[in-house]
Amino acid sequence: MAVNEAKLHEFMGKALGDIGAGMSAVLVLIGDKLGLYKALAQSGPATPAELAQRTGCAERYLREWLANQAAGGYVAYDAATKKYRLLEEQAMALADETSPAFIPGIFHVMSAVFKDEPKITERFRSGQGLGWGEHDKSLFEGTERFFRPYYNANLVSSWIPALDGVEAKLKKGAKVADVGCGFGASTILMAKAFPKSELLGFDAHGPSIDAARKRAQEAGVAERVKFEVAKSTDYPGKDYDFVAHFDCLHDMGDPVGAARHVFETLKKDGSWMIVEPFAHDHVEENLNPIGRLFYAASTMICVPASLAYNGPALGAQAGEACLRDIISKGGFKKIRRATQTPFNLVLEAKAG
Repeated sequence: MAVNEAKLHEFMGKALGDIGAGMSAVLVLIGDKLGLYKALAQSGPATPAELAQRTGCAERYLREWLANQAAGGYVAYDAATKKYRLLEEQAMALADETSPAFIPGIFHVMSAVFKDEPKITERFRSGQGLGWGEHDKSLFEGTERFFRPYYNANLVSSWIPALDGVEAKLKKGAKVADVGCGFGASTILMAKAFPKSELLGFDAHGPSIDAARKRAQEAGVAERVKFEVAKSTDYPGKDYDFVAHFDCLHDMGDPVGAARHVFETLKKDGSWMIVEPFAHDHVEENLNPIGRLFYAASTMICVPASLAYNGPALGAQAGEACLRDIISKGGFKKIRRATQTPFNLVLEAKAG
């Protein structure tokens, strides 16, 4: 077969960009862990020597790190002053944990999946799964840090208001179950916004529940928020006004069983909110940068998690039609897309 040299060069350029990004990802992780971005954001432009003084890090390492970050567009460099700085937009993404654009958490997730690569490679051969708790611990912290800013920006301001009458119930005082709550970021956020409501967070991963309890204590809501280790198919309690699953239904070994348990524990006039990664129903519609990220995460995390419990392995790009089918099999008659973002579908389900 004849090789089209122009297409080959185009592909090699794309691969070079990916290789540079992959090699640089670990440096973003280091910058986050050592507070280098925050030091630049808080104290202004700096030479490598000045940044070394601010952070207590070795100047020679910082010289190379800063040059890499400038080459990748993660910091700005002024050749006249020999100083590096964070632009406002870069600071929002790399140094401000309250910003909806804050991204370092995903680099912790990337660290975890690289460490777990030998396990997943073996699963490709065996077809077996890898449970959530079997991953490197960086995954748990990274997931919380990645999702928390996005929930802060959307959950109370747009997602809950898009649901039918839920906001009014929460303000008045409602019983809420946050299933698959992880470190409790979404649960604590709702507790702060709706102080009259009773919130219970459930997760099958014990260490995550321990972390959630600690986070609730630090946030001053521990008296109104309870966290328990429980599966999505048997969490305790009944007569919930509102149940939420954030970015987790597709990971589960028995998503239909999870839907059925929501149906059985929800009040007749209650609502179930299902937040899932945004996806269209056909592969060809998801072949874009967001789909690329989600398919990668799905390969390394989501599909193995479901297969670990002989589940259907819906994957992070399940799509709305598939999700509706799962929800309806759980007993729900009314299902609608309440709202969406470039990264999430937000579905609302009601019993009838």
